[in-house]
Order: sequence, then structure tokens, then C-alpha cells
Amino acid sequence: MLGHVIETERLLLRPLDTSDVDVFVELHADPKVNRFVGAFSPQQALERLTVVERQWAERGHGLCAIELKSSGEYIGRSGLQYWEQFDEVELGWTLRAEHWGHGYATEAAQACLDWGFATLEADYFTALMRPGNEPSVRVAERLGFSPRRQDKLNGSPVTVYALDRPVGLSSV
Repeated sequence: MLGHVIETERLLLRPLDTSDVDVFVELHADPKVNRFVGAFSPQQALERLTVVERQWAERGHGLCAIELKSSGEYIGRSGLQYWEQFDEVELGWTLRAEHWGHGYATEAAQACLDWGFATLEADYFTALMRPGNEPSVRVAERLGFSPRRQDKLNGSPVTVYALDRPVGLSSV
């Protein structure tokens, strides 16, 4: 996907890069959003987005900006992130609070999931859920994920949801 865009009915998803610092900081500044994913200073966001760019370059996948096709507005992020500590690829999504409840998270995550199974050789993808993040749990369940194990991420407990590669679907 590096260098091009995933398009859905309502959304455009493109690789996040360091030019997205301001919108990334703004997304994570909302207490409703950062309750589960944390906030970022501009410097922390630049460091995080540098890691995202490196993952795209080295692994061929990473996090994407989610933009509305109708307006070009940045409404969040989704994508596939490799976690070295688990040796697994997580499908994640984070949207601006004012865009919750419109199906955008499910639409973006499904597009990333489809792209990931078509492009990567992963046998499954995970989705990491912090306790109490019921809206994200509902998105994961709509996508077909189910709980696989309890673990810790950055010292915080998470439930690791997973979705196995569909039978008969091989990567390109």
C-alpha cells in the first residue's frame, strides 16, 4: 500500500507520515479518545510517526490516516502495526469522537483487514483491547475477532482478540 491509497465507499486510507503530526496530536488530545490510547505531545507524535514511516518502509505495512472522501477531512487512523514483543500484527483503529457511531471505524478496519490478508503472509491478526473499551470491542466483534488471551501492553492489561486467515484465502 505504500505510496497509494485504500478506498472504501466513504473513506480514503493512506499511509501516515511525519507531515501528519498536527492532526495526530489533535486526534489524541481529546480525553474521550486518549482514555484508551494516550495523548501525544508534538515531539512524541513526531517520534511515533517516524516509527510508523519506518514500519511502512521495512515491513510494507503500518498505520493509515482515515479521510472522508466527501471532504478530505482527517477523522482518525487505522492500520496494521507489528508488535515485536508479541511477534504479531495488530489491526487498530482510533477515530475522532465526533465521528463515532457512523460505522467509519468498522469500514476502515475492514478495508485494512482485507488488504492485510491479501498482501501479508500473516496467519491471523490481533486487536488489543484495554478494559472498558466496549465500543472497540464491538467493532472487533463485527469484524469477526474473538478473545484469544490476556496480556500486557506497555504495562497495561489488554485482552488480545484475534481473527484467523479465512480458509482458502492465501496472500498474493
